[in-house]
This record gives sequence, C-alpha cells and structure tokens, in this order.
Amino acid sequence: MESFTIRAMAKVNLGLDVIRRLENGYHQVKMIMQTVDLYDELTFERTEGGIQLEVDQEVLPADESNLVWKAAKLLLEAFSPVGGVKIRLKKRIPMAAGMAGGSSDAAAVFHGLNRLFSLGMNTEDMRKLAVRIGADVPFCITGGTMLSEGIGEILTPLPHVKSGFLVIAKPDISVSTKYVYEHLHVEKIEHHPDIANVERAIREENLEEMCACMENILETVTEKKYPVISQIKSELKRKGALTALMSGSGPSVFGIFRIKEQAMEACEAIRKKEFAKELFVTNFADRSCIFQDAFSDVRE
Repeated sequence: MESFTIRAMAKVNLGLDVIRRLENGYHQVKMIMQTVDLYDELTFERTEGGIQLEVDQEVLPADESNLVWKAAKLLLEAFSPVGGVKIRLKKRIPMAAGMAGGSSDAAAVFHGLNRLFSLGMNTEDMRKLAVRIGADVPFCITGGTMLSEGIGEILTPLPHVKSGFLVIAKPDISVSTKYVYEHLHVEKIEHHPDIANVERAIREENLEEMCACMENILETVTEKKYPVISQIKSELKRKGALTALMSGSGPSVFGIFRIKEQAMEACEAIRKKEFAKELFVTNFADRSCIFQDAFSDVRE
C-alpha cells in the first residue's frame, strides 16, 4: 500500500495589524506571514473507506475536532473519491502558539489527499476550499513570504527573506485567540503597525529596516495579560536580536539574529531563565520547499 510523508511548516508574523471587526465576527487584517523551518510530519495511506487519524501526543485530539480530520472530511465529501485515508500526525510545532500549527497540518491534508486520490486541484482550488477550515489555511497551502489581507484569504506573494536566524520561544502558557480578539478594541487604538514599510523593506532585501518596522497589534492585549512575553522579548534583544516579536495572538515569541552563534546564545539564556521550555533555533523557509520535498518519502 502506497504511503508518503509531508512536512507541514510553521509560520510567524513579520507584522500584524487589525483594521476593523466585521459584521460576521471575523476581523479584517493586514499582515505579513512567513514560513519558518519548523514542521510537523503527516503520513498518508489509502484505506477502503472513512478517516483514521493517529497522533503522537495524548493531548492532541484524534477526532472530528482536529483540523486534520476536518480538512480530510471536507475533501472526501467534496470529491467523493473511492476509498478513505489513514493519517499519522507527528507533532513538533508548539500547540496553541500563534504559529499556525493546526492550519499548516490542514494544508498538508489538502496536498496529501490531492496526491493520494489524484483530485487534480491546483493551488487556487485548494485555497478556495481551505478558507472553510480556517483563515490561516490558505496561506499555509503555499507558504513562503506573503502579504495577507481580508480575513487572511487575500494573499500577495513577496520576495523571500533570505537572511537571518530565528530563536522561537513558546512559554508554558495557553492563550485563547478568541480572548485576544474580544479584548482588542480596534476603534480605540491610535497607533497601527506600518505593514507597508515592512513590505518595502522586504522587497529591498533590507533585514535591519524590516526588523525596525515590525510590530504586532495583538501584543497590546496579550502582553498585558502575560508579562513573560515582554520578558522574553527583552532578553532576546539584550542578547543581540535585531527585533523580537510575538507571533499571531501568541504566546510564542521570536527574535531575529544576523549571526547563528548569537541566536544559540540567546536561546540558552531564555532556557536558563526558565522563560520557556519549548525553544528552537531555525531560519526562514522559502515557499519553493513547502510540500515539495514531501513526496520524496514514498514507499510501496
């Protein structure tokens, strides 16, 4: 029986602004999303029927509440292929961390089932369906560096951020995205992140200028409730980060460094101060590698 493994890669936000709350409860956003070289692994195998999901961590649901299951169900119902699928999820991206781990896993399902059942979907086909699963899933279908607008479904590719090393720290707290957005009073906020300048710096390949412009409006809520986020940001900057920012609604924080050795030292400093247990040193990932090496691990 054919099986293959796909890497589902995490993201960070190089800038995040919320424009307004929409009548349907969603929020209009303007943000720059960036894939990083940190990933889950999903293995796909064709079965006689239905959906089977195996996970490697007890805290992960293996039922209809998992975005992996939801994506598989959506595609099986939309295309009615002959047979079903067994999916094994090996989790490495921190959970509930503002890094689109669940959304990236769902995106991997679109790629996996597209191959497994020869569904013939192109990228645009997948994105149109993916927004039903979650606002971040359309970006995760392609990955790379993108300007994201609307509720996250309007995507404009940007040049790849070629340089820089990242320290990613996920403190041992849980942040509710719903709580953050409910307590974000956009109409009262006078200063908004300058996403246009971040985009300009990316196009000019100016890492320092990009870092100088980066802001996340959701920090105005999350940092107030969880001081450890500010502590991590301060420590990363003290150890030489060009900037440090919360990703998404948090609580993950990342710092950008020019030199890998500095990044390693900063990671160790965060560990020693016990600000976070889940720590990673990695770099930016080009969209050309998103899901492309996934099919090299094919077995009969």
